[in-house]
Amino acid sequence: MLAVMAIVNRTPDSFYDRGATFALDAAVAAGVAAAEAGAGYVDVGGVKFAPGPPVPVDEEIARVVPVVRELSPIVPVSVDTFQPAVARAAIAAGATVINDTTGLRDPEMVAVVADSDASIVIAHSLAPPRTSYPQPQYDDVVAEVREALRSRREAALAAGIAPDRIILDPGHDLNKNTLHSLELTRRLGELADLGSPLLVALSNKDFVGETLDRARGDRVAGSLAAAVFCALQGARIFRAHNVPETVDALRMVEAILGWREPAYLRHNMRPEGND
Repeated sequence: MLAVMAIVNRTPDSFYDRGATFALDAAVAAGVAAAEAGAGYVDVGGVKFAPGPPVPVDEEIARVVPVVRELSPIVPVSVDTFQPAVARAAIAAGATVINDTTGLRDPEMVAVVADSDASIVIAHSLAPPRTSYPQPQYDDVVAEVREALRSRREAALAAGIAPDRIILDPGHDLNKNTLHSLELTRRLGELADLGSPLLVALSNKDFVGETLDRARGDRVAGSLAAAVFCALQGARIFRAHNVPETVDALRMVEAILGWREPAYLRHNMRPEGND
């Protein structure tokens, strides 16, 4: 089955919502609404990936842990962090997934996750978070991402993280240009046999905007098209801002594939005709 991972950012400078859920009550309300709309996870982030000044670890913990405490009784919570101390505090507060955009670059993060029951999202990126990586170059972006994810997955297994707790993310737009992200999308099926579920984070990203010439607030249709294509290539978890729309798109895919029954049957099902 397919799952939506709703994005809730407790940051004042987030890429998409520009701080709309920075306040604690707004973040919690957004997470509750996402769960009610059908999200299988809520991903809480206290620091964005894009370049910017460092955020103290204590501040990041103060941003994410209260949201985790409020939401974890309602919906599985993921925390988007590359800081082992934040991951440890989030897991103690009830988080069941750590979403590491550095791909477990820090050995301490590997140890934190291995010493818990939490799952780990291993994302592909080249540069440390909050730093610039202009004009990234790949000979074959799919082959290089595949090898990096394979290697990091093997390291996670060697550290004692169980196979069913590992999720892989090719990292659309993370140190990649639009052509790279389109190539990753086109050939996503080449990553589907690595042995772990694939997560894709496509929602409203620049590769969608540049492809369609759409501003940040006008990328929902393009994001949904990319999500549906990725579902057919083997993606199973979809990190998204627009939860109701993404849930509907993926439930439709599931129904077409025969994985989900329709919500109801009425059309041409009654002897007297349609309603």
